[in-house]
Amino acid sequence: MEDEAVSGAQLIAQALRAQNIEYMFGIVGIPVTEIAIAAQAAGIKYVGMRNEQAACYAASAVGYLTGRPGVCLVVSGPGFLHTLGGMANATINCWPLIVIGGSSDRNQETMGAFQEFPQVEAGRLYNKLSVRPSSLEVIPAVIEKAVRTSMYGRPGSCYIDIPGDFVNLQVNKSSVKYTECCLPPPISMAEHSAVSKAASVIALSQQPLLIIGKGAAYSHAENNVRKLVDLCGLPFLPTPMAKGVVPDNHPNCVAAARSMALQHADVIILLGARLNWILHFGLPPRYRQDVKVIQIDICAEELGNNVRPAATLLGDINAVTEQLLEEFNRRSWKYPSNSEWWQKLREKIKNNEERSKGLALQKSLPMNYYTVFHHIRELIPKDCILVSEGANTMDIGRTMLPNFYPRQRLDAGTFGTMGVGLGFAIAAAMVARDRTPGRRVVCIEGDSAFGFSGMEVETICRYNLPILIIVVNNNGIYTGLDANSWEQILKFGDLATCVPPVSLLPNAHYEKIMSAFGGKGYFVKTPEELQNALKASVADKQTPSLINVMIDPQSERKKQEFPWLTRSNL
Repeated sequence: MEDEAVSGAQLIAQALRAQNIEYMFGIVGIPVTEIAIAAQAAGIKYVGMRNEQAACYAASAVGYLTGRPGVCLVVSGPGFLHTLGGMANATINCWPLIVIGGSSDRNQETMGAFQEFPQVEAGRLYNKLSVRPSSLEVIPAVIEKAVRTSMYGRPGSCYIDIPGDFVNLQVNKSSVKYTECCLPPPISMAEHSAVSKAASVIALSQQPLLIIGKGAAYSHAENNVRKLVDLCGLPFLPTPMAKGVVPDNHPNCVAAARSMALQHADVIILLGARLNWILHFGLPPRYRQDVKVIQIDICAEELGNNVRPAATLLGDINAVTEQLLEEFNRRSWKYPSNSEWWQKLREKIKNNEERSKGLALQKSLPMNYYTVFHHIRELIPKDCILVSEGANTMDIGRTMLPNFYPRQRLDAGTFGTMGVGLGFAIAAAMVARDRTPGRRVVCIEGDSAFGFSGMEVETICRYNLPILIIVVNNNGIYTGLDANSWEQILKFGDLATCVPPVSLLPNAHYEKIMSAFGGKGYFVKTPEELQNALKASVADKQTPSLINVMIDPQSERKKQEFPWLTRSNL
């Protein structure tokens, strides 16, 4: 047995399985097909996608949802290059991911080999680690290091380059440097003095605000964060993917008064959130000049970005929140619910919700965004995993569709990435099928966003994933043209010179893509048709479906002085 031979493909698959890797997404071809076959033989679930970029998005979403990286497997050259968007998105979102790319045979390097490209060097810009094993014998050790690096500290993407001749090359098992599964990431805690200082700043606040970031969701801090909100009576604001860490219907949620809360808070506690563009960098005029910021983050380099913090707590979000809880249990401090700050916030929340409700109940046709989301909210399961992308679709959907549970909203994220929707939905459906059977995945996209990865509908049907896709179709990017306006433009001459750059083909029947592959497609124009399609899709727990919802091409978000995103952002 000591001299039993093992191939490079088998070594890769067995090493991944030894690191508790469960899911692999990719597109096979020369030279990686055997790796996918070996992965399945080792017990890893392989999902063959239609585009490497979508495969990479799917693998990264597995990392966020499970805390253990998914693997994206791709061929050399162009296949590798198509994963760059997914690798960058994972690293900027701080999600663990492993990308394994085939590359040219070693004896053909510099000769102009098939799909030859400097992949290790190119990967360094997008990854925490970009490495090529020097021999078959070290493959398990390299894979362990990549998995560990992807999860430890601030999570991110890691790239492993596999020369084509490694895949079928064989070595004796006895010569292989086998490695045990890496330990879970170590849990770090903040210094006691920093916790005490932060608590003192909070206790002296007049207008506090807790901002919950997706770092809190990733660290499974929901129980401690909810206890902190309740114990201290703090108003809180979730960032988009932190929705549900504390349920959106919690009385302390001030998301509907977001702009006012940010602008007037005198003390802000950042719980696994970054002061980047999503939070307007923490700078005036979006914030008070004298605002005191308390930063809680797992990454030391993040502390002090854009503002000088009043206190910095370096450590795991869940562990540090528990430290704060212990501190406030000793102090017995609670922010008064009858304060002037709370009264102003509640009044603003009420006004904004009434404005949204008025738009949602409009009877005019074509429908607007708010009407569509009103009916979606009423009919989709409360515990579904929501995937959302698109400009107005994602922005308005965030405000209209509540989340009640953590890690059940996936969207364009910190990188503002379009095209993530179907990859994220496929990953969420695979994880849900294994861990929470019966939980539905609902993917809500703009028509432009759907176009980035629409062919993944075939992947969804092939693996029989009962995902509900809702395309909110306004015939364009941001806004579009109705059919009559389109017909008029056709008379002007060359379409490439006269069609507005934001326009798409009016009344495109995206639902037929779903029905083409055996799923169910619905084309709807009225609230009644939308309700019927939603009810039918939710009731059918076996079949994928796509509802193509036509809305007013000029429908936009309500006029407001507090846009979460602007057109320059997405």
